[in-house]
Formats: sequence, structure tokens, C-alpha cells
Amino acid sequence: MKDELKVNSLPRPTTEELFYGSAPKKRLNQWLATGICGNDISSSCLYVSAIAAVFAGVLAPVILLAVVLLLYLYKKVYTEVVEALPLNGGTYNCLLNSTSKFAAALAACMTILSYIATAVISSKTAVEYMHSIYPKFRVIEGTILILGIFAILAIIGITESAVVALTIFIFHISTLTIFCVLGFVSMPFDFHIFKNNLVTLPAGNDLLLAVCLGFSAALLGISGFESSANFVEEQDVGVFRKTLRNMLITVAIFNPLISVLSLNLLPMEEIIANKDHLLSDMAHLMGGNAFKLVIVIDAAAVLSGAVLTSFVGVTGLVQRMALDQCLPQFLLKKNRRGTSHRIIITFFLLCSSILLVTRGSLLSLAGVYTISFLGVMTLFGIGNILLKLRRKELKRTYRAGWMTIIIAIIATTLGILGNVAIDYKNLLYFMHYFIPTVLLVVIMYLRIPILRGLLQVLNNLMTRILLWRTTVIDQITSIIEQKVILFARGGDLSRLNTAFNYIMNNESSRSVVVLHLYNHPEYNKEKDLAESLKILHEIFPLLKTQLVVREGKFGAEIINEISNEFRVPVNNIFIGAPEEKHSFSIQELGGVRVIF
Repeated sequence: MKDELKVNSLPRPTTEELFYGSAPKKRLNQWLATGICGNDISSSCLYVSAIAAVFAGVLAPVILLAVVLLLYLYKKVYTEVVEALPLNGGTYNCLLNSTSKFAAALAACMTILSYIATAVISSKTAVEYMHSIYPKFRVIEGTILILGIFAILAIIGITESAVVALTIFIFHISTLTIFCVLGFVSMPFDFHIFKNNLVTLPAGNDLLLAVCLGFSAALLGISGFESSANFVEEQDVGVFRKTLRNMLITVAIFNPLISVLSLNLLPMEEIIANKDHLLSDMAHLMGGNAFKLVIVIDAAAVLSGAVLTSFVGVTGLVQRMALDQCLPQFLLKKNRRGTSHRIIITFFLLCSSILLVTRGSLLSLAGVYTISFLGVMTLFGIGNILLKLRRKELKRTYRAGWMTIIIAIIATTLGILGNVAIDYKNLLYFMHYFIPTVLLVVIMYLRIPILRGLLQVLNNLMTRILLWRTTVIDQITSIIEQKVILFARGGDLSRLNTAFNYIMNNESSRSVVVLHLYNHPEYNKEKDLAESLKILHEIFPLLKTQLVVREGKFGAEIINEISNEFRVPVNNIFIGAPEEKHSFSIQELGGVRVIF
């Protein structure tokens, strides 16, 4: 433990700040937070109207409204879970507090892949727009340049980078508003183009197929909605719910409206033919080359802003996973500005390498992108159900209805199946990237068996190199002896058995400090706890337990005191679900884990 602290210690933030948690000095308000996650989801208007028209034809606006309805359902799902567990990590944090750490880590792998695909696709598409105006601007080099610029912004700090994101978002929304106004002015009064497009409406089984495939493809229009949950700790109190509302309003207004305008300005054949740059062609029709240039600049800017969303979201997620020992600890090191530069640089290098390996052909990443973010949202809905069933006592500010959750899960699941049906290679591309990512988490999760296997090899083949053997034994011992703290309200054997079983199945540590607090002598359950621990020692002989009984009141202050006294990170302190009667919230406790 001492070696681990030495490696990760820094002048600023201190080791205590790194391990035991400290709230950021500056938190994001509603608009700064919306600027970060809003660019990602609002950039969908650049392509989703055309994509929906390719499959659903003239029904594209109806399909996009159905997608908005689905987003409304997921707004309820995300609000309940994130406000109950307001910690970074999104789906990972939801599943971590309702099921096993390994299941949560698998969901996090999907999220990481989604962010990689978002960053690479958005940056390359932005460069493609600029390339259409300045052909000398090289695509691959320009894409890496954009990734590098936003990596630097992320390293500078989230507050400063959020200002850039908000500036881009405001410019984008203003441009879209002008675009829609000019679109209505340019529409023919007799609606003859729209009437001609109605002729292409399919019938019978073809209509049903068009609706299903159109809905599946149009779900790309809500990608980015999950981003806000991954940096909720950097947001001010009450801001998260507002970011969801703002993203929903943006999608609900502009995506169906732009689809309606396209059907009234262009024949269906032209919409499909120009699907890669539909808005720039419509802009040329509305305002000539000058307005087309404005749309191209706006597209490049907002797509670049989506890159920043990826950097911010993945930083919060990876940092949380590293704290929970699902990823290497060296990623936790912070610079003097308090940002996790190692995570940001690693993400930049990974995105650049994938871009170079694919040589700019992003068809494979498009498949990864679609399945990843739909999988993340589906798993979040499932996590909501598990939270309702397993953490009934957890204090909530909002509750999503059962039908809301079930319908949302079914819809995104069908969306995944629909995208596989559109092109089965999407699933293959997803697995090509998903499997290696999962392997890294599996290696971290099974590092003790791996180290033991390595120890056996060293014992059999290298018995003379005692130094190596000693090092491995020390490494195993340091992991096993790292303490975790379990707050116990009383000696209830069933609850303690549930907690010990969770520790055995999910934690590498085999040293448990059972801490009991009482605020009046009559509530002292020391004798009951001692008897229960004797029984549990027979059930869990590998666990080394230490009973600590103190007079005091449970809350954020005692959490910090215990964390510092025992040198145990806050995320390794486990509690039962807080009840409605408690005055504190999960967020105030600094990242403790609810395990029973």
C-alpha cells in the first residue's frame, strides 16, 4: 500500500485527494454542462434526417418523432438512477451499485468503445466537411490535429474546455435556427415536391419493414445522450436533470423539423443521393454558396465539439474504473491543474492509432458506434431495474415507472437487432474491438490468479531466482491485505452474510474492517456483531475481520475520518442502502459503495 501511495503521489492534487475523494473547486452550471454533451447529440441533425429517409422515405419525420419519444422515456430512466447515485461512470456506476463489478466493467467497455468511435468519426467527418471547401487540407493529418487540439483542451481543464464547447453549441443552435427559418421561406407554396415524395410511400409489409429499419437507423440521432451521466460529479447540484431536458428539446425540435424541410425542398432521390452532406446542399438551395459555407463551418465546429464530449466522458469513466481497480492504477495520476492527463493522452493515442490502422475507412467504427451506444443505453435500463429490485431502500429524488423502463429497453434492443439486420458486419466490427477491450478488464479482474499462476511457474522453472519469487509474493500479499471497510448498522447475520459474499466475489482484498457506530449506549450492538462475525468466520475462513465499535453519527465527516485513519480509499468503504429517513445523500459521502 505504501508503494502504491508513493507511485501515485503528486504535489497537487495530493494523494489523499486522489484516493479519498474531493469535490472539484469549480462545478459546471447548466449551460456549460449542456455545451459539453449537447454538441454530440445535436450534431445528429447533420445526418440523421437523411438516414431516416433512406429507409423510411416520406415517413422519416414520424420516425424521428418516435425516436424523440424513446429519448423522453430514457430521460426518466437516467434521472432516477443518476440522481440516486450521482457519481461518474454512467452505466458502469449504475451496475456497480446493483450487481457485480465484472458485469459493470463489461458495460464500461461498451461505453469506452462508444467514445472512441464518437471521437474518431466526429473528428474525421468534421475534416471531411472542411476538405470539401479546402481540398488541400489533408483528411488523416487533419483528423489527428483535431483530436490533439481537444486533448490539449481536456488537459487544460473541464471548466475551460466547457466554455469552448458552449461557444460551439450556441453557434450551432443559432445556425440551425436560421437554417429552419430560411427553409420555411424557401418552401414552395403548393407543396408539390412533398406531394411527389408521397408517391414513394411503401405499402403493406414493405411499409412495416421500412418503419422498423428506419427507426433502428434513426437511433443514431440520440447518440451522446448517455454522455452527461459520465461526468455528473463535475456538474453543479440539479444540473444533470437540466442537461437531459436541454438535449431532449434540441433533438425534438430540430431533427423532425429538418426532415420535414428536406422533404419539401428536395425530391426523395436527391435526399438519398446527397445523404452524406444533405444540409449543405439544402443550404445552397436556400442561400447560395455563402450560406452553404456557413453550414459547412458549423458542421465542422459542432462535430469537433462532439470530440470534446468523448474526452470529458471517457476521462470520468476511466478514472472511476481505475479507482475501483478495473483498470491500471497509473491512470489515476493527475497534473497540477487537477486533470487526468494520462487518461487523456492514452485516449488520444488510441483514437489516432485506430484511425491510422483503418486508413481513414470508418465503416467498421460506424458499426462499433451504433451497437455500443445502444448497448450502453439498454444496459442502463436493465441497471435501473436491478436498482429497483436490489436497492429498494436507496433514497431517490425521482422514480421512473416500470412500463417506461421496459418499453425503453425493448426499443433500444430492437434498435440493436435492426442495425444488425441492416448490415450484419456491424456486429462483427463491434466484436473485433469489444473483445480486446474486455480482455484488458479480465486481466485486471483476474490478476491474483494470474499472479499465482506466474508464481507457480517461477517456483517450478526459476527456483534459484528468489528475488522474483519474493516480489510476486509481496505483490499478492499487498493486494490481499489491502483493507476494505464495512459499516454495519447491527448484528443482522443475513445482511452481513450478503456483504461478505459480495466482498469475496468482487474484491481482491481479504481484510475487512467491520465498523459499527452508535449514538446512544442502548444502540451499541457490539455483542451481536461479535457473535455474527464468529459464525461468518466459519463460512468465510479466507476473510480476516476486525471489529471496530465507536460512538458517533454516520455521515460524510465520519467517512473522511475513517478513510484517513485506516488509509482506505473512499471507494473501498461499503455501506447499506441509505433510507428515506437519512438526511445525507450518496453524493455527499464522496463515492462510498452501496453493496446491500
